[in-house]
Amino acid sequence: MATRRVVHIKRKTAGMQIQGLLKLDGTGKTQIKTGIEFLDHALTQFAFHGCFDLTLRCKSDAQAGKHHTNEDSAIALGEAFQQALGDKRGIQRYGCAFVPMDETEVRVDLDIGNRYFFSGLRRSEVMPVTGQPHEDSDYSYRDLKDFLSSFSRSLGMNLHVSVLYPGQDLHHEAEAIFKALGRAMDQATQTDRRRKNAPSIKGLL
Repeated sequence: MATRRVVHIKRKTAGMQIQGLLKLDGTGKTQIKTGIEFLDHALTQFAFHGCFDLTLRCKSDAQAGKHHTNEDSAIALGEAFQQALGDKRGIQRYGCAFVPMDETEVRVDLDIGNRYFFSGLRRSEVMPVTGQPHEDSDYSYRDLKDFLSSFSRSLGMNLHVSVLYPGQDLHHEAEAIFKALGRAMDQATQTDRRRKNAPSIKGLL
């Protein structure tokens, strides 16, 4: 249950247990341990640049594997944002952020309007973010795409991710995407004192 835009994160499936806390109006404090090293780093960047306080802990058995940990973490986080935003009265709703990182630059556009759509990442999905030519790295572009799609679906969000300048290091692209996602989410979840209802001419999202 959300109180003052704070919500406890809890998701339990066969072989997977996720717990944590999300505070929308935070300062970027994090305690994240998913069991996937790069995802921990990426979500830390996401929360820091979005000024969200985020605690996330995942426990899984051997059969759950990286794929389910990645997907369930995204679903749990999306559900937490959905609950923390409540009826979405007064929120900005839309967010857009450009983030450069060394040789690469990305753009994230989003609409928290209770409609799901995801597009972007027109790179080879099997290329890992470490830049190595194999799939068994800590985190690949396929994992990144699955996370972003699952996150936006569970939140009810329209999400477009554009890589404006491809990087020589795919780690830079993925990290820039999570930073931009955090900044765009911060913008979209901020409240506008001029608005009393949900940001839609229908009065309801």
